[in-house]
Amino acid sequence: MAAAGPATRRVGFVGAGRMAGAIAQGLIRAGKVEAQHIVASAPTDRNLCHFQALGCQITHSNQEVLQSCLLVIFATKPHILPAVLAEVAPVVTAEHILVSVAAGVSLSTLEELLPPNTRVLRVLPNLPCVVQEGAIVMARGRHVGSSETKLLQHLLEACGRCEEVPEAYVDIHTGLSGSGVAFVCAFSEALAEGAVKMGMPSSLAHRIAAQTLLGTAKMLLHEGQHPAQLRSDVCTPGGTTIYGLHALEKGGLRAATMSAVEAATCRARELSRK
Repeated sequence: MAAAGPATRRVGFVGAGRMAGAIAQGLIRAGKVEAQHIVASAPTDRNLCHFQALGCQITHSNQEVLQSCLLVIFATKPHILPAVLAEVAPVVTAEHILVSVAAGVSLSTLEELLPPNTRVLRVLPNLPCVVQEGAIVMARGRHVGSSETKLLQHLLEACGRCEEVPEAYVDIHTGLSGSGVAFVCAFSEALAEGAVKMGMPSSLAHRIAAQTLLGTAKMLLHEGQHPAQLRSDVCTPGGTTIYGLHALEKGGLRAATMSAVEAATCRARELSRK
């Protein structure tokens, strides 16, 4: 599997929702997998039509996906996943690499539901995967080697930044980056509304706020700077930025943001235990 090139590599999806479609689209756009070598299954045609529009193969049979592909991504709802794994278990072989994007379903649970020694990984993407700018973490199961991990990382980089982490970090990633998308949107909205208050038209303010976030993120990633360094570079003694930062500190922005990540992480851990 690791040696297969884009022309011969086949990738399957069990579940054809928005995240599965985003990953498939990223793989195709990046040239990592050809559309005709992607097979997706779902109970109805409602989501499969998006895969069909991309040029992928579609089916209503989950077992058919595993019989056609050795790398299979399970993108079902978490409460449905155990029944789906029980259904496909009879056709799982030692050659398969099975990947779950279901939140809250641990590697140990996945391994218990599948035949012994099955190679399984957990992947947690976030919503910006739909524009190929996702933040993705993956954790490997007991029977997964470095070659399988590198293969999956290579493929998922078509959807954004992908990092291998210990499984214990997955719930933290939920709080930081999964829920973090909403936190960043709340900040962007507030940033723009501040400009609206001062007289700027709303649509213009929101475009500039979003571009400010995008440009800042690119600087942090490309230059490898700590955010405190970039923040310091923007500040001049007695200037506008330090006055604005003082107002943010008085409003408790830093503590509130840290508390938001903590609360979302704790909730993710609670859901994982259910």
